[in-house]
Amino acid sequence: MDDRRRRSVPLASYHHRMTPLLAIGLFVVGVVIVVVATERLLEGIVDVAAALRIAPFVASVILSGLEAENIAVGLAAGQRGQSEIALGTVFGGATFLLCIALGVGALIAPLHARLPRGVVLLVPAAAILAGLPIAFGETPRWTGVVLLAAFGFALAYLVRASRGHRFTADDEERGAEGGRSLGRAALVTAGGIVVIAIGGELVAVGAEGLISTVGLSAGLVGMVITPVAIEAEEIIRQVIPARRGYGDVSAGNAVGTVLYFTLCNLGLIVLLTPVAVPDAVRILDWPFLVLAAIMAAVFLLRGHVGRVGGAILAGLGMLYGALHIVRF
Repeated sequence: MDDRRRRSVPLASYHHRMTPLLAIGLFVVGVVIVVVATERLLEGIVDVAAALRIAPFVASVILSGLEAENIAVGLAAGQRGQSEIALGTVFGGATFLLCIALGVGALIAPLHARLPRGVVLLVPAAAILAGLPIAFGETPRWTGVVLLAAFGFALAYLVRASRGHRFTADDEERGAEGGRSLGRAALVTAGGIVVIAIGGELVAVGAEGLISTVGLSAGLVGMVITPVAIEAEEIIRQVIPARRGYGDVSAGNAVGTVLYFTLCNLGLIVLLTPVAVPDAVRILDWPFLVLAAIMAAVFLLRGHVGRVGGAILAGLGMLYGALHIVRF
């Protein structure tokens, strides 16, 4: 493999000289960094919400849902013509978030949060709309404009629908803790996002380093392995707020991340770097994402994602991975 070829695969330039021990070390260090940074990010999100007098759920959607590393990998892969990886950051990433992060997170720490019905329905609606650009042989740029416009509408609707809505039982207590410095809260939040991105990169490098010597197909790497490596820390980001009684923040992270992936990230990819659409994306990846979004919405509408729901979502995610292994 020549140098240009190695650079075309995210992080692959490091793998040829990485040992399994180093890969494990990077993965573990990355997880530790993400755990610590998630605690700080949670504090920052709650403080920003208190300072602005908005629901922590809304702050979580906007701030925690943004995945800088996912956007970066998707755009870089799109520019290099790696459609499986570019689209995998969207479809594989969102499916991982809903099935594994939300599912396994609920198995560890059941999530309680009552969201406005319309906000929950944004999740399957966004997943369905994500099928628009892949209906063509190559993603048209105009569909990117449609997705980005839908993303703006979704955020505006979310803020409006969340006004005056009580999300969890301790909202009143959090509201009474107002008066915090917005500048300090914003700094803590921004710092948490940056450090999580660094930790997530270490997790990704370590995870991909462990599998780089195994001969796998582009579809499996693009739709399953790369999203898992990039988004592995999402499980932690789901568990910590739910365990500390901030179920609305966990729910906000899940809803926000899905909206970012399916509308914002995919919109940017197809607008800036149109890619060819493999048939498997239409046959397997998009339908599975829609199914996962509907299942997650059913549980969120009930206001509770318990261990049974978590097991169902996690099982769905395992089935998705298994189908990719069998198919490819």
